[in-house]
Amino acid sequence: MSHPHQAQAPNRQTLYVAIALMLGIITGELLNLTLAKGSPALLQIIEILAVLTDIFLRLVKMIIAPLVFATLVVGMAKTGDVKTVGRIGIKAMLWFFSASLFSLLLGMMLVNILHPGSSLHIELPPVDASTGLTNVKPTLTSFVAHVFPKSIIEAMANNEILQIVVFSMFFGIACASLGELAHPTVKLLDSLSHVMLKVTSYVMHYAPVAVFAAMASVIAQNGIEVLLSYGQFIGEFYFALLLLCTLLGVFAALFIGHRIWSLLRHIREPMLLAFGTASSESAYPKLLQQLERFGCDEKVCGLVLPLGYSFNLDGSMMYMTFAVLFIAQAYGIDMPLSEQLMMLLVLLFTSKGVAGVPRASLIVIAATLSMFHIPEAGLLLLLGIDQILDMGRSATNVFGNSIAATLVSRWQGALK
Repeated sequence: MSHPHQAQAPNRQTLYVAIALMLGIITGELLNLTLAKGSPALLQIIEILAVLTDIFLRLVKMIIAPLVFATLVVGMAKTGDVKTVGRIGIKAMLWFFSASLFSLLLGMMLVNILHPGSSLHIELPPVDASTGLTNVKPTLTSFVAHVFPKSIIEAMANNEILQIVVFSMFFGIACASLGELAHPTVKLLDSLSHVMLKVTSYVMHYAPVAVFAAMASVIAQNGIEVLLSYGQFIGEFYFALLLLCTLLGVFAALFIGHRIWSLLRHIREPMLLAFGTASSESAYPKLLQQLERFGCDEKVCGLVLPLGYSFNLDGSMMYMTFAVLFIAQAYGIDMPLSEQLMMLLVLLFTSKGVAGVPRASLIVIAATLSMFHIPEAGLLLLLGIDQILDMGRSATNVFGNSIAATLVSRWQGALK
């Protein structure tokens, strides 16, 4: 990193993404003010903007499967033994469960203190209104189906990260045990992972366009007014996310000291990217690159990050408790503490079962609402601002996974 221009590039990219975010908000508001809501012209523009964002998300998804596969297999083959992999995996899972539980508890505590649901000045949707969400009940069967692949090609085609992880682990351990014979394969995959990171750097040039389009379309649809009518709820949710990140950061600092600032500098761009596109997946390739630059062990990153994308979504966890209790409060339903704790346990496990489903957190929330006899129609209160909330929780998910990769590297004694 001695070349000055190399250090400059990521900062410039972060700046472009930040400018794109601001421009998107301004453009969106101008569109919202000049064109009537629901007019053909506005719908046409929103559709074009949606396509621009979609292109970026598709390009990133195209990178994820080969990148996860290549980095994991090479990591496993280099580690050489199942024990180390097991240790990394167990440390990661212990951290994921603790962090998830902590996010859920913090969310529950804050909703009970802040009471966002009781301050809504909006008409409540009728109890029997349809939410239009696919009805996927998280079950043990669906969880198992998301974990174990029946075809690696199918898993890659559907971007089922967990299934790719399982296949890569078998593949990597097999490579390690074959030694010399598997060298050409490992060498090939090592070069593949570098090629995919190069592809990432090309795709990232398009990131500001995607962020601009995503922001402009959200604001053009709802205008800034939606932020005002839900202002308190959005404000409280973002406050909760900020508090969660601060506490996780402080905990990490106990182990890595003042290097936490360097970590924040490194993950600034992936977090902005996740925030702007409201998708934590969009930041995955860039995050992997930045964490390795920061000094995390590549073997640890290769294993912890893909697992984290399925198991360690701290922002989404907090959103789930927030949303369920917010809807209960909006309908004036009082949930006793014992029921709230029961709900936390349900969320802790069901949220792991729908990793590959789009808008997964909403589906988990819907399932939880029906289980505790809270009107599912309450979700309609959140659908309008889901994208705005999603931006915050995606950025928090990225932050949580960076902390996980850093701490596990540190505990393995492999943090450079």
